[in-house]
Amino acid sequence: MKALPAGEAAVLGLIGLGLRTLQGLSTVAPQDLPAACADGRWTRRRGPRRSITPEIREAVFAVRKECEGRSRISMSAKHRLLHQYVAERFSDFPTEKVPCRDTLAAVWEEWFGPQDGRQRYLRSAAAAKEAGVQGRVVVHRPGQVLALDSTPLPVMLRESVFGEPVSATLTLGLDLFTHSVPAFRLTPQADQSVDVAMLLRDVMLPLPMRPGWGEEMAWPYPGVPAEIVAEFAGHEVAALPFFTPETVTTDHGGPYKSHELVAAERELGCNVLPARALRPTDKFAVERAFSAFKTLLFEHLLGFTGTDVADRGSDLEADAVLTFSQMEHLIATWIVRVWQARELGEYAPAWGPGERHSPNSLFAAAMQQGGFSLRIPEPELYYRLLRRHYVKIHPRRGVKILGLWYHVDQPRYLLPSERGGRHAGKWVVSSDRRDRRTVFFQDPDDHQVWHTLRWNGLPSEGEVPAFSDKTAADLLAEVRRAGLAPRSDAELLPVLLGLLGSVTPVAAWPSQAGKKDRAARSREHTRAQAAAADRPKPDAVPAPAAMPQPWERHARTVRAAVDADRRRRRESAKPAALTAPPLLEESLRGNLFLLPAHAPVGQADDEPLENT
Repeated sequence: MKALPAGEAAVLGLIGLGLRTLQGLSTVAPQDLPAACADGRWTRRRGPRRSITPEIREAVFAVRKECEGRSRISMSAKHRLLHQYVAERFSDFPTEKVPCRDTLAAVWEEWFGPQDGRQRYLRSAAAAKEAGVQGRVVVHRPGQVLALDSTPLPVMLRESVFGEPVSATLTLGLDLFTHSVPAFRLTPQADQSVDVAMLLRDVMLPLPMRPGWGEEMAWPYPGVPAEIVAEFAGHEVAALPFFTPETVTTDHGGPYKSHELVAAERELGCNVLPARALRPTDKFAVERAFSAFKTLLFEHLLGFTGTDVADRGSDLEADAVLTFSQMEHLIATWIVRVWQARELGEYAPAWGPGERHSPNSLFAAAMQQGGFSLRIPEPELYYRLLRRHYVKIHPRRGVKILGLWYHVDQPRYLLPSERGGRHAGKWVVSSDRRDRRTVFFQDPDDHQVWHTLRWNGLPSEGEVPAFSDKTAADLLAEVRRAGLAPRSDAELLPVLLGLLGSVTPVAAWPSQAGKKDRAARSREHTRAQAAAADRPKPDAVPAPAAMPQPWERHARTVRAAVDADRRRRRESAKPAALTAPPLLEESLRGNLFLLPAHAPVGQADDEPLENT
């Protein structure tokens, strides 16, 4: 075949025949030569359909253009529109030569595709195609595109404070090239923007080895020894990739569209590539990862909720045995041991079709091809990813952040800042909405140094239970309802303690609190633990002495208000004076059979008489 001239090979149809083609043809039965030649090399191309004349072609494109603006209709309705167009525009065209419905369906799929999408999505895709915005993003290195998404965890967990069964949210960060899961977050109830920002920070940090993890879970990737990574990280590193994300793909959920997360992504230098609304295909990989997590891990755990409410067990809350910390450790161990070593199947790279790959092997191959950037962020990155507030400092009360005042103990910061531009004369203060007891002040002389500012309502000794921004909002609303006008936040402390219930240890907390209140307090405690874990150097906050509950005073105020309102209604509802009707004999002037008296002088004849 190689010795055959190119011209003769083209005439004989052997121009593309190679060793692989000969091997493929040899597997076919020798007696079935037509089947051996039916691989597309010697078979003729299919010609145009005879029934599709120029008139029918024009009608088909006209019907398609008309259907783009209408609601979704069936192929039978499109076939009738085709008949209508041909009858009105080409009156001489024979009706019997109009293709049938099946032919129209085949031509429609051949020309325009299957058309299985929704109408709004087909219109948006057509508009994007006309604007020249089409095609997929080709991912060819780790960290190029990181997909973020959240889903309700299909396992009921036990919260760590009261032991009540609660639901949780699982947030994943998936690298689209290696399909690795470099970071995840497990949050009670719904996640927030600060949780997603901390997840992006976890993607950039190497995962430390945990108790119980063996050598098989240590850093295994060739090219960068584990000793060098451990020296840079300060601890022994587990077998999980870490990198700086270049592009972040998210959906249109509230935490992902918030200004705080966008500012955090801008701080990290990430490009934001939001997925189209209600288009899960834009981040199909993370959706498939959620499904794999469910079938490979979550279905085997006690407390599994199932896909639908009708598929749940008889006593789901009694089956919940895992706590948040146990589930977080289990997921982390499963990702390192199972997910990173699992064969990907259809996700083989373009340069290795048909090869067997796992997330670990793809990451190792990428390190050999393009190298590895050993960049570990500083611990101060935690403060830079928090929500920033540009405020002025009050000489006596300190700085006010979201309705609460925080103490500034250094007099040199009481003067206006030297900052210019949009926030001229203001200082930068960062707050973590998961724990409102403290905020963080950036040192103007050294931007790598952050000072911790304590809430003015915190006592000098003792510890106050953690509270988030939701509890702080309830606190301020309770103060407004009670009619208090405190001069300092120390007066807010009894109200806060009334909302939190008690300041006794966990074992002595009152059991009469409702399930919803216990779940809310546990959520505040879990979020505060997550914030303390993310913080580089957490500061211990002392606990106060027991304070009296304000519920009795509030109940007396409510009863007095109700009594005053009832008294006002009774006084305003005074009955009017009743007048007795006249007697019958007075109205008829005695005998019923007597005629009425004559009309007075000057009365007209046509006027009616009295008492007739």
